[in-house]
Amino acid sequence: MTPPPARALAACAVSLSALAGTAGCSALSTPPTAQKPDYGRATSAPMTSAAPSSAGLTQAQAQAALVTEVDLGESWAPTQGSATWHDGLLKATAEWPECRRLLDVLYTEELFGADTRPRAVIGLDDVWNGSQLRYQVVTRRAADVDRSLAWLRTLPQKCAQFTSTTAQGNVTEVQVTDAALPEVGDARQGLRVTVSGATLNGEPVLLTLDVAVVRVGADAIGLTHGGLGDVSADVTEAAVDLGARRLAEVHKHGRAEI
Repeated sequence: MTPPPARALAACAVSLSALAGTAGCSALSTPPTAQKPDYGRATSAPMTSAAPSSAGLTQAQAQAALVTEVDLGESWAPTQGSATWHDGLLKATAEWPECRRLLDVLYTEELFGADTRPRAVIGLDDVWNGSQLRYQVVTRRAADVDRSLAWLRTLPQKCAQFTSTTAQGNVTEVQVTDAALPEVGDARQGLRVTVSGATLNGEPVLLTLDVAVVRVGADAIGLTHGGLGDVSADVTEAAVDLGARRLAEVHKHGRAEI
């Protein structure tokens, strides 16, 4: 059931202002050191040398495999930029190397490694509850994607619960658990990450972030879906299911047809 727009929009404004000390869902922040692409609308990016150019998706194919706001429903729209919780809670460090690496990956949204640029990427905002979804399609060797998947699978054990320190010096508690994904693609892994802490005013804050990676042949999709309000696992699963099937359909029809 979708929430009434007025109530959800109010919840969005409260959640973001509680963290950043500013009002409304348009309160955004981009750190000067960020290396994130502009994914306000569906975009394409050139592949790096890490991706096999002879077998890679064309830009048109990668675009065709994206999930868009039309697929997710009326509350979704192209993003206006990174929400305040992105920098306020994910720009952080931890004592244990694997957990520190996880935080770096969540902050940079480089699910497949720093040397892999998305072939196509889109960012979407749920204007009813303030959650954000970033969806990317990449071409990378299957063995490389499988290594990323294998690392993700270790995190619910290695980083089940740990403490992080944000760039502002706030201490947060992070929990990592497995998240169920639809049986699509050739290999997959999902995580649910929660980050709990307090604002500078002492108000409690809780970030919920779903992470999903699915390999489909020599290509893969990656997704993050998070927010300070309700983050629906159903939305995450639906986007993964549709995206993987859409990518498989691109493969089925052959590269020359798109």
